[in-house]
Amino acid sequence: MITDMKEIGGYMELEQYRFPMLYEDGLKLNSGRSCLAYLIKAKDIREIALPYFMCDSVIDICKEYGVKIRFYSVGKNFEPEELRVADTEWFYLMNYYGQLTNQDIQNYQMKYKKLIVDNAQAYFQKPINGIDTLYTCRKFFGVADGGILYTDGEFQGKLEQDESFSHMTFLLGRYERTGSEFYSSMKENNGRFVRSPVKRMSKLTENLLHSIDYRDVEKRRTMNYRYLHDRLGNLNELLPKPVEGPFAYPFLVKNGLKLREWLIRHKIYVPLLWANVLKETDKDSPDFRLAADLLPLPCDQRYGEAEMERICNLIKKYIKSIQR
Repeated sequence: MITDMKEIGGYMELEQYRFPMLYEDGLKLNSGRSCLAYLIKAKDIREIALPYFMCDSVIDICKEYGVKIRFYSVGKNFEPEELRVADTEWFYLMNYYGQLTNQDIQNYQMKYKKLIVDNAQAYFQKPINGIDTLYTCRKFFGVADGGILYTDGEFQGKLEQDESFSHMTFLLGRYERTGSEFYSSMKENNGRFVRSPVKRMSKLTENLLHSIDYRDVEKRRTMNYRYLHDRLGNLNELLPKPVEGPFAYPFLVKNGLKLREWLIRHKIYVPLLWANVLKETDKDSPDFRLAADLLPLPCDQRYGEAEMERICNLIKKYIKSIQR
């Protein structure tokens, strides 16, 4: 039987999209985790400084590859504490909520030399030439996986291409039903990256990323962020900078964990991004406070003014109720 010829005819499949893809010139991998693993191997990273306020997947990948880790704290302005690094040590800079400008990043590069920028929460912030930068696609778009890496490092060895078709249930299900029905499926998908090696981005994910109107997504996210800030800025302990195409609106308030529970009861799903920080840091540390009380309020392209108004009204109602 002939198996190496391309099939012609038969039933229709998913359309092949051809719209411009943001970061087409980047290295397309299967996850943000793989982007870091690629860098560790390509640049022979053996020592790294990581923020405490960080997901455990970054920590785990460093441990998996035998990288010696040193931790540092992050303040309410999302800037790292002053730190002296050795010539052999890399500095991992998380661009929380896109609050670091490219000028800020360049200043850190001059200071720390060996810099890795994590733009997982700043997808629309362009990479800087000569600075290793990674992006995570599924935090901004309806895809099951995908990461973009900018680096001059070269990975030794052949990379297989990932496949995503069997991991799309939670996305397809939520499109026709509710997110809560497929939450466990989403968690399963997140968990598979722990076991997945570095691979090239799947054809399915890359195709879907070619279907997106990036300019419209950026515009919608920006407008929603501004609306939330206009209505909630006076209640926010932070003074977040304006962001184009933001990940979420960072809202810091006392008893944030209880407010999160209140919002979830009203079907406003605000994630606790990094629960591991609550277990691994002291309760009096700024990192613990950020993990517990900082709410990433949704402001993405699925929503408009009506949804933002509902979020604001619920938050104001809650705060008013506890002030009585």
